[in-house]
Amino acid sequence: MRLSFQRHELPTDDPFEIARGTTTTAAVVTVEITHEGTTGVGGAAPSEYYGETAASVCDALEDLRPVVEAWDDPHASQRVANTLATRLPDAAAARAAVSTALADLAARDLGVPCYRQWGFDPAAAPRTSYTVAIADPETMAERAERAVEAGYDILKVKAGTDDDRSRIRAVRRGAPDATLRVDANCAWSPAEAIEQADWLARRDVQFLEQPVAADDLDGLARVASATSLPVCADESCVAAPDVPRVADACDLVTVKLMKCGGVRPAVEQIYAAHAHGLDVLLGCMLESNASIAPAWHLAPLVEYADLDGAALLSRDPYGGVSLDGGRADLGSVTRGTGARRC
Repeated sequence: MRLSFQRHELPTDDPFEIARGTTTTAAVVTVEITHEGTTGVGGAAPSEYYGETAASVCDALEDLRPVVEAWDDPHASQRVANTLATRLPDAAAARAAVSTALADLAARDLGVPCYRQWGFDPAAAPRTSYTVAIADPETMAERAERAVEAGYDILKVKAGTDDDRSRIRAVRRGAPDATLRVDANCAWSPAEAIEQADWLARRDVQFLEQPVAADDLDGLARVASATSLPVCADESCVAAPDVPRVADACDLVTVKLMKCGGVRPAVEQIYAAHAHGLDVLLGCMLESNASIAPAWHLAPLVEYADLDGAALLSRDPYGGVSLDGGRADLGSVTRGTGARRC
């Protein structure tokens, strides 16, 4: 096999602000793995919050190059996952880059889309939400209205400011009929989260994502038990081994390929969540289609999707799964993940 990778700084359509910071670019790494004339595409969207950067991903991939280039079977996913976990235990995004590229390569080698290779029903994939990042209320209302005009009927509203309620009211004005989800990204204390959750529940919010600090499982459990609003664990649930720890503290968990380390670890985390009676939100970072496309092929396994990362970019060197508003047209993918260089 031959491994190549490239770092990109991809601009966002609008400043992307969440509770812990603002960015105007997504630093990503795209990967291509070629074997016997067939090329698979994947990618990494590293997060400093989880200890990775684009530079660290590139370093990890360079170190891994001789291992990848010694592989001769793109279908050996179990062996690949085990090797990646051993060689790159603290580099989930780098593992995901290789994992997604090999998933694309394997399905392309068979001449089928990934969802078909894995036996999943494309019609079961849920619609994705569209993220309305933190801004002044009027700007958030305008972004919500723009998203609805583009066909999205589910909006994820970022929270964690000194006046979240005025911003959420503004989003509701801009999108009166949309389903709203709220993500605080660890910003609130348990007491604040309970108060906010009660207010949100009275306004038909679908669920509240990561209201408290990632390591405050007692606080997360307090929030979940005190409100009728479903509570989702994102930063508190990185990979499958975390699921039993959070199972009694939430109603659903967020699974991201960039957190858990790729396709096979994501499936393991999804199945672990379901085994513990939890629903799953399949999420993403700000990402290129190179890494968003593989996630869409896992979407039939989950109850909720938040796979809008590429839609928030103003430029992307890769195309991916076609979206009609929030609905992915997986049926249009003929081979692999659907990610291809533009």
